[in-house]
Formats: sequence, C-alpha cells, structure tokens
Amino acid sequence: MKDNLRVLISGGGTGGHIFPALSIANEIKSRFPQAEILFVGAESRMEMEKVPAAGYKIVGLPVYGFDRRNLFRNFKVLWNLGKSISMAQKIVKEFRPDVAVGVGGYASGPTLWAASHMRVPTLLQEQNGYAGVTNKLLANRADVICVAYEDMERFFPADKIVMTGNPVRQDLLNPMLTRDAAIEFFGLDKTKKTILVVGGSLGAHTINESIAQHLDAIKESGAQLIWQTGKGYDAQAQAQLNANPCPNVKQMPFISRMDLAYKAADLVISRAGASSISELCLLEKPVILVPSPNVAEDHQTKNALALSSREAALLITDSQARAELVPQALQLVKDEGKLLSMSTNIANMAQRNSAQRIVEELCRIIKKNKK
Repeated sequence: MKDNLRVLISGGGTGGHIFPALSIANEIKSRFPQAEILFVGAESRMEMEKVPAAGYKIVGLPVYGFDRRNLFRNFKVLWNLGKSISMAQKIVKEFRPDVAVGVGGYASGPTLWAASHMRVPTLLQEQNGYAGVTNKLLANRADVICVAYEDMERFFPADKIVMTGNPVRQDLLNPMLTRDAAIEFFGLDKTKKTILVVGGSLGAHTINESIAQHLDAIKESGAQLIWQTGKGYDAQAQAQLNANPCPNVKQMPFISRMDLAYKAADLVISRAGASSISELCLLEKPVILVPSPNVAEDHQTKNALALSSREAALLITDSQARAELVPQALQLVKDEGKLLSMSTNIANMAQRNSAQRIVEELCRIIKKNKK
C-alpha cells in the first residue's frame, strides 16, 4: 500500500457523524503519515468549524435536508442538491481520491454518489442501529459498509456489511487518568457519588428541565452533579441555580474535558446518540438513556433499546423524563450492585479498535480496486 494515499471523507451535521470521521482520519494519518485527506461537509454545519480545528482541510456544499412541513421550500432543496452533486463531481475529479468514505449526513450523499459514479471505491460507516436515509440510498453503490449494531441486513446488502463498531475520541481512553484527579478538576467531593448529565453539544431541553425541576431533591440526596446544559440553556440554568442555590451541582454550558467528566462519573444521564453510546460502552459507564424524539426514524430509541434489552442501560422516554429521570437517577446511583451489573453488561457490548478496523477495510477495497 502506498504511503501517499488520497482519501476523501464526507458527512457531518452533528458530533455523532463528525467525531467518527475525525477518528478515521487520525488513524489514516497515523498509519500513512504522507496521506492527503480532504473532508467535504455541508455549508453552515458544525463540521465546517470542527474539522479545520482538528487540522484538516474541508470544502462545503450548499446541501441541506428536505423540509417536510413546507413542501414548497423543497424546490430550493432540489436545486441545491443538483448544484452540490455538480460540485462534488468537480471535487472528485480534481482531488483524485484513492477511496471515499461516507459517515452519514447531508454532504455524504452527493459526494459518495459522485465518487462511486467516477469508479472510486467507497466505504460507508453507519453509526446507528437504524440506518440513516443517506446511507440506505448509497448502499448499493458502496464497496463495504461498516456498522456498529447487529441485524443491519434489514437495511444493507449482507455481503457488504462488516461489524467494526463506532470510532470514538481517543483522548477519552487515557488510562493514566484517576477518579481523584477528575473529581478535583471539577471541584467536587471525593466521598460523594457523582452523576454526569449531558445532552450533546447543543444541550437537551427535556433533560435540562428535568434537572431544574428537581433541584431540591438533588440538594438533599447526598449525590453531586456535573451538569452540561448546552449554550442555549446556560443563562436559564444559572438563573435557576441563583434562585435556588445548589452547591452540589456544577453547571456549565460545555465540558471541554469530557475525559475527566466521564472519569468522575459513577452514573451518566445522556441522550442515545450512537457516538455517545459507543463511548459509554468502551468506558464501561452505567447510564440512563433519554432518547431524543426529534431525530430521523426515531433511531435514538432503537439505539437505547439495544442496550436496555440487555440490561446494559436504563431507558427513560422523553415524555417520562420530567417526572421520573431525577428520582430514578438518585435511587440508582446509591445501588452499588446495580451499577456494577450495568457496568459489566455495557462493557460486553463494546466494539474495540473500531477506527483501526475501518482503516483495514479501507485498505482492502483500495487493493481490490487496484487489481
């Protein structure tokens, strides 16, 4: 395999697509230091900020999703899709990639279609237990489809599927971190049980309201919280804590050191995005999952059911959360036996070395194409 590979990686929209893409890129650079990697994202989406911050070049396409509420707006969506396909064809022609990787999201559709149409081998990476629309549409053109859940033959040709799991941020797996150092970093009490509350980089409205409505119970529980609210809920959360001071709650809009936050946590409350679940499996963290109802095909509920059905997580629906989330969390965090059982069960679902396994598949299809 030549060292100066040229790899096109496309997709994004959320951290759940971007972090796996960056992990794959980092593994490629680790194995092939002279490799050239170009990302293709959607204009105005978060990949246009996150990818350059990670040291990679990215080109934006004017593509975005269909509007199911206002059908007339979709004339512009179709126009932009056509424009994006034309731009993607030009990118593929000029960059001349050895392989194209799609991780899901709006931009991966035009990019992977153009690459496969121009006979570039393609690899799809599907993070969720319920396949996204873009990957389902691209499946027949792909050379290999890397998945993180069983039974994906429902969506993809069985002979193209390879179980690899989802790549995660490598900084989360630092074995040198200690719980004491993590607790000290957040200014917490080492003798108390700690609950980490995260709703993704943008926050989660229902989870935030559930915490705010039970501050008195949290204050009296003897447990302590690290509460990431997201930027949009930061001011409201600060006002609520000023009105009802709760010294055992450390609230912040964004956690820059998620490695330390996970290390400090005895229990995690989270949405059920695929990347978050993969991280929790590898870190062996007991978790209460509150799937977002505002995602395509309700795929977060399907992700959460894959864990809860194996007693590897507790599932609380979005509609139940305001009443049940905090009471159940405060009860669970005191139950050492249950926490240990959940930790063992979720660890058994971990898929390790995912980025390395995906790059192995990438190399395989490049070699196959050369022959």
